[in-house]
Amino acid sequence: MDWMTLTLFVGLVVLALGKYLFHKKFLNFIILPFNDKYILLHNKKRQFSHWFHLLLTLFQIINLSLFIFLVLQTFDLFPFEKTITNYIIILGFLALFELVKFLLQMFTGFVFNNLSLMGSLIFSKISYLNYSSIVIAVANILLIYITTNSKTIIYVALSLIFLINGIGITKVLKNHQKALFPYFVYFILYLCTLEIAPLVLIGSYFKG
Repeated sequence: MDWMTLTLFVGLVVLALGKYLFHKKFLNFIILPFNDKYILLHNKKRQFSHWFHLLLTLFQIINLSLFIFLVLQTFDLFPFEKTITNYIIILGFLALFELVKFLLQMFTGFVFNNLSLMGSLIFSKISYLNYSSIVIAVANILLIYITTNSKTIIYVALSLIFLINGIGITKVLKNHQKALFPYFVYFILYLCTLEIAPLVLIGSYFKG
């Protein structure tokens, strides 16, 4: 069993564990883009420390790191040899990036004296990102075992990821439009700094 197979296996075990231990939550989660029940029921105090949310976030980080590795491999963007060490570096960097981003977002909520609203926004956004990791996991399986180094699979996966998270952002804005209105300018700055800027930097890297 090579390390990619082992990584996929660990990710699927994490997902299966979440489904087994929190079956009702999983059923609500699996229809997330079509129904907000999961967000409405579980978007409350201490939502970030719930084991179901933690397991899904771990599943997301494992698969997103592998997807980034496979994208770099497919487009031949690795400056060094393609090994498990590169994957571990990507995994560590992604985990650190998401942690720092989360802390900055919560700090923003603290500065504007609205931790509850910011916590709700972050939980919704992470939930949609976690959902899109299911698409990422399928793409990883296809890229490793069926259509190796397929740019088409990567483009389709990226399109679905942006679609899912776009739906999430649209619903967040719709559900919190009244609460966000007084902070509209700051919310735009938040989006540009913490959401759009990283994507622009990544896009510039690939373009270069």
